[in-house]
Amino acid sequence: MRLDKFLKVSRLIKRRTVANTVSEMGRILVNGTPAKPAKPLKVGDIIEIEYSNRVEKVEVLIVPSGNVSVQEAPSLYRVIE
Repeated sequence: MRLDKFLKVSRLIKRRTVANTVSEMGRILVNGTPAKPAKPLKVGDIIEIEYSNRVEKVEVLIVPSGNVSVQEAPSLYRVIE
């Protein structure tokens, strides 16, 4: 699954267009390197998202094949910091 779609499906970022914009600005790192929106993710990848006032670091636990419900979204990742 693409990075931008994962961020939207997991509800880490509300909209896919916002995920694209933030990624293009270089504010999303996957395994320590800046990532483009189309970067494919796999289980075990570490995503760092730089918000305006904090940095959130999560580990990918499940890469879904499609959309998931709001209740299942937090189970896709584990917050590290």
